[in-house]
Amino acid sequence: MRDMTADDVEAVLAIEQIVQPYPWTRGNFEDALSSAYRCVVDEREGDIVSYAIVMPVLDEAELLNIGVAANRQRKGLGQTMLQDLLSWAVTHGMQRIFLEVRASNAPAIALYRKTGFAEIGMRRGYYHNAQGREDALLMAYVLTGEANG
Repeated sequence: MRDMTADDVEAVLAIEQIVQPYPWTRGNFEDALSSAYRCVVDEREGDIVSYAIVMPVLDEAELLNIGVAANRQRKGLGQTMLQDLLSWAVTHGMQRIFLEVRASNAPAIALYRKTGFAEIGMRRGYYHNAQGREDALLMAYVLTGEANG
C-alpha cells in the first residue's frame, strides 16, 4: 500500500466507475487528495488493484470510499486494505473508524464484519438507487478502549 498521487487518479477512477453503482467523480478524488485525507492505493505488478480514502477528524476517522478492481475481488485485497488502514489509524492515535455502506451491499457488509466492524445504526434513504433511495448501515471499528463487537 502506498499514498495515492494525482497520477493515480485516472486508474482509480477507471476502477471506481466499474465497481460502484454511483461512482465518485475525478473532482471527488482530486478534492480528497488536496484535503489531506488518507488516500492510498495498492499497486501490484504495475497496476492499481485497490484504493481507499479515509477522512481523519481529531481522534476518529471515516472511511469515505474503498474499491477493488472487479477482476481482483474476492482475493483478500479489500481485507488487506482495511487492515492496513486500521494499522495506520492506530499509529495516528485514532479511537474509532466509521463507515456507511449500502444496506443491499452484502459482500461489503460481510467484509466489514469479518474485519471487526460492528453495526451501530442506520441512515434511512441515504443513498440513491434505481428505485429511488436506499438505507445506509452505519458501522464502526473501535481501535482503543473498548472491545469491538
